[in-house]
Amino acid sequence: MAYLALLQEYRQIPVVTRAYTTACVLTTAAVQLEFITPFQLYFNPDLIIKRYQVWRLLTNFLFFGPLGFSFLFNMVFLYRYCRMLEEGSFRGRTADFLLMFIFGGFLMTLFGIFASLFFLGQAFTIMLVYVWSRRNPFVRMNFFGLLNFRAPFLPWVLMGFSLLLGNSVIVDLLGIVVGHVYYFLEDVFPNQPGGVKLLVTPSFLCTSPYGMEGPVHTGLENATEGCKHSQLHHGH
Repeated sequence: MAYLALLQEYRQIPVVTRAYTTACVLTTAAVQLEFITPFQLYFNPDLIIKRYQVWRLLTNFLFFGPLGFSFLFNMVFLYRYCRMLEEGSFRGRTADFLLMFIFGGFLMTLFGIFASLFFLGQAFTIMLVYVWSRRNPFVRMNFFGLLNFRAPFLPWVLMGFSLLLGNSVIVDLLGIVVGHVYYFLEDVFPNQPGGVKLLVTPSFLCTSPYGMEGPVHTGLENATEGCKHSQLHHGH
């Protein structure tokens, strides 16, 4: 019964959040059990281009290091803010949420080529946190019972926490920058005089199973509605 309840709870997680967090956990488990090594996962443009190891474009977003405090910390924030975005401002707009994933991953990959970054999962998490925080500017936050602040400061608090742990802040800054670019193009620029919506969800995302939400018979309607909304906004 406990297993069935756990499975039912797992199925209640929105599809994109469920797929991404599961992939991250399974990747870490595979490394921990020595089925694979981080050397097979990290971002390496030469190996991608010359050896056709294209999976590295994806796997570098899935590995957050060995099991430990840092991994659990990242997983908690990834799951929490990815789910809140998907159930909040992206509710019924799974295809649009996927577009944000693709857009953010593309920009981070371009930057990773020049900055010699090997794993970009933490930057991706910060991007999700940044977008959520800007869309919920009046939410009060509490960080480990030590700091009280409003949501827009959360990405900067996390960056400061990384600094205290002795980690490089370049990855956190990358997540903030990419998150801000997406927020500006999606939420700010279209609402300016003469502004237009530049991030229009392509039709193949709207009609794919991954662009659907919930059961198949209702998912296509939800995904299509999100795309219709996006295209109407673009038309204005």
